[in-house]
Amino acid sequence: MKKEAPIDNTSLQYLQTRLRGNMLLPGDSGFDAARSIWNSMILREPALIVRCKTTHDVINAVNFAQDQNLVVSVKGGGHNIAGNAVCNGGLMIDLSEMQAVEVDPEKKTVRVEGGCLLGMVDEATQQHGLAVPAGVVSTTGVAGLTLGGGFGWISRKYGLSIDNLLEAEVVTADGNCITASKKENPNLFWGLRGGGGNFGIVTRFTFRLQPVGQVYSGLIVHPFSAARELLQFHRDFIAQAPDELTLWVIIRHAPPLPFLPEAVHGQLVVVVAFCYVGDEAAGAQVMAPYRAWGSPLGEHVGMNPFADWQKSFDGLSTSGARNYWKSHYLHEISDAFIDTVIPYAADFPSPDCEVLIPQLGGAISRVPEDETAFTNRQAPTLINLHTRWEKAADDEKNIRWAREFFEALKPFSTGGVYVNFIGEEDETRVHDAYSAATWKKLVSLKVKYDPQNFFHMNQNIRPSQYH
Repeated sequence: MKKEAPIDNTSLQYLQTRLRGNMLLPGDSGFDAARSIWNSMILREPALIVRCKTTHDVINAVNFAQDQNLVVSVKGGGHNIAGNAVCNGGLMIDLSEMQAVEVDPEKKTVRVEGGCLLGMVDEATQQHGLAVPAGVVSTTGVAGLTLGGGFGWISRKYGLSIDNLLEAEVVTADGNCITASKKENPNLFWGLRGGGGNFGIVTRFTFRLQPVGQVYSGLIVHPFSAARELLQFHRDFIAQAPDELTLWVIIRHAPPLPFLPEAVHGQLVVVVAFCYVGDEAAGAQVMAPYRAWGSPLGEHVGMNPFADWQKSFDGLSTSGARNYWKSHYLHEISDAFIDTVIPYAADFPSPDCEVLIPQLGGAISRVPEDETAFTNRQAPTLINLHTRWEKAADDEKNIRWAREFFEALKPFSTGGVYVNFIGEEDETRVHDAYSAATWKKLVSLKVKYDPQNFFHMNQNIRPSQYH
C-alpha cells in the first residue's frame, strides 16, 4: 500500500540537493497554484510537489517516490478531464517547467519537452510554416494528448499526433531513462502511441512536422431550430469531404462573437467549425455548398494563420470551471441519433454546456489497426458531452443530465471511447478504448515495464487484474 503520510525532513533535504528544480510542500507559496488543474471538480492535495527542470529531476523524483513508497501522479498540461495530474498524499511530479521546443526546419522535425502546451509548439513550428497534428485547444498539454492519440484540425490530412511521433524519451518505474522509437524499444514505442501514461513519464517527444501555414477556416452559426436538417446535410456532406477538410458540429449557447448580432448572444445555436488545409480558392470551392445551405445567423470565414485558428476555442475552455464529460464513438449520424440528440441539447443544464461532434476518418482511418495502440480508427465521428458549469451546488443536475444523455446514446455507439475523453468515474471504460488484441498486448507491456503499477494515476491498465 502506498503511503499518504508526511515525509521526513532529512529525506526531503537530500532530494532537494539532487534537483535543479524545486520542491513545494503544503503551505508553501505556489503550492496551491501548482496543484490546481483545468477541471476544478478535482481538488486533491499531494504531500509533495517536485517541479522538474530536467529529465534527471524526473529520475530523482521517481526514485524518491519508490524509496518512500509514495503514490505518484504526473502533471504535464493538467488539462486531463479525469484530473490524473494530481494525487492525494503522495508525490506530484510536475513537468510544467520543462517547456523547451527545438525545431529542425531542414529535417522537418521538432523536439518537445513533456511540460509543453500545444500553443507553445504551434508558435515555434509556425515560424517555419510547419505544424504537428494535435488538438483543438492551445492550452492542452502535449504529453497527455499525444499519449492518448491526439486528433485535431489537420488529423484527417496528416494523421494523429502519435502517427507523427518519431521518438520518445521515457523515464520508467525503475528510474531508468530509455529511448522508444521504431528502432529502439519498438514494443514500448507501440504502447506509448495510444496507451497513455501507463509505461513511464515521457520527458521529450520528437515529432515529424507537416507543411501547414495559413488555413481556410471559420465558423458558420445556425439557429438551433435548424439542427435536425443541418445535421442531416452535414452527414451527407462529410461523406464526400476531402482529407484536407475537417468539420465539427457544436451545439451550445452562442458566445458573444463579434460577427453575431447582439440579440443572438446567449441563444441556443448550432456552430459549424471547419478547417481546410490548402489555398483559399480550393477551400472556398469545397465549402461553397455548406456556406450556401440554410439561413445562418452569421459567419466568420477566411484565411487564418494555423496557430491563430488553434486558439479559436480557448476562450470556451478556460481553466477553473467544473467539467464532466461523457463520450461515445459513433457508427454514423443517423436520423434516430439526431432525434435523440436534439431534445437533450434543448435542455442544457448550464449555459456553458456543449455537444461536440467532430469529423474523423481520412488519414486517421488508413493507419493499420495494429500499427499503434490506438484503436477505433474506423469510427467516422464521435460525440462528446461537455458538461461545464461554475458552482458546486449545480453538480447534481449537470451530472445527471450528462449520464442520462449518455445512456440514451448507447444504441448509436460503436462501444468504443476515446481514451482522452474518459472521466474520473469512468475508469472501468478504459478497456473500451482498445480492441481485445490491443488490450492483451498493453497488459503484457504493463507487466514488463511497470509490474507494480507504480504509474496508476492515468487511464490505467492494471496487470494484477489479469496476471
